[in-house]
Amino acid sequence: MEKDIIIGVDLGGTKIMTGAVRKDGEIIGKPVKVPTEGSRPKEVVFGKIVNSIEQVLQDNGITTEEIIGIGVGSTGPLDIDNGKILECPQLPSMHFFPLRDALSRQFGVSVQINNDANCLILGEAVFGVGRDKQRIAGFTLGTGIGCALVFDGKIWNGATGTAGEIWCSPYAGGMIEDFISGHGVSNLYRFISGKEASSLEVFKLAEQGDKEALDTWAQFGRHLAVPLAWTINLIDPEMVILGGSIVGAYRYFSEAMETELRQNICPVPAKRTHVVLSTLADNAGFVGAACLMLT
Repeated sequence: MEKDIIIGVDLGGTKIMTGAVRKDGEIIGKPVKVPTEGSRPKEVVFGKIVNSIEQVLQDNGITTEEIIGIGVGSTGPLDIDNGKILECPQLPSMHFFPLRDALSRQFGVSVQINNDANCLILGEAVFGVGRDKQRIAGFTLGTGIGCALVFDGKIWNGATGTAGEIWCSPYAGGMIEDFISGHGVSNLYRFISGKEASSLEVFKLAEQGDKEALDTWAQFGRHLAVPLAWTINLIDPEMVILGGSIVGAYRYFSEAMETELRQNICPVPAKRTHVVLSTLADNAGFVGAACLMLT
């Protein structure tokens, strides 16, 4: 019997989302979502990952003999070559934990791990909005900013596994994540209004037509255009994909982003290279993690 099922695990600081995916991208049944509780002992966190996989297998009547393997998209930083979580702020008890080998021993199958932001964009590149493209850049906009490069259906990890880790890049007297992230939205709103608010609260204010909130999102769009322009000019992708929780506010920052972006990229990509939103929604993380077993 030919194996065509992969288990994908999206391991974040707050939640673990696990699902079964066929080689053609079909999601089997419903994914399992559980809280990570990343501050608890490593045995507890690892047990939660194992239990989520076992539940997906049980819920769908799948045995380990039927699966190609397990792909894990984890919050980082990671040692991708050796399959380890490094000193990860969101998973403090898992520092230097050999996640790949531990899961491989537990289930007796091949396991691959990569950065969760990379996996989200990989899922979109293989089975989502970028499925017919060969060269894709993607940005995940949430608590922080992530960037991923996918060429010919494979993640470009770089020499040390940190390709796309642009969050610490210097920008405007600080670093880019100070402006392009959830707390970046809060920083911009504070500068414009003198008031404190979370990015979600700024979004809700924009929905009510609040001028200071709308100005904040416009400023966010202009700042976002900077790393997008640099990336497009550097690698010339066919498409740029935006994912993450903040894209829910896309309608409030897209016009400012596009205006600034088109003025600062080369003439040909300015006409041809599209910025699009992810389409796999919450499933993108575990679907992309499953795609690690296809490359």
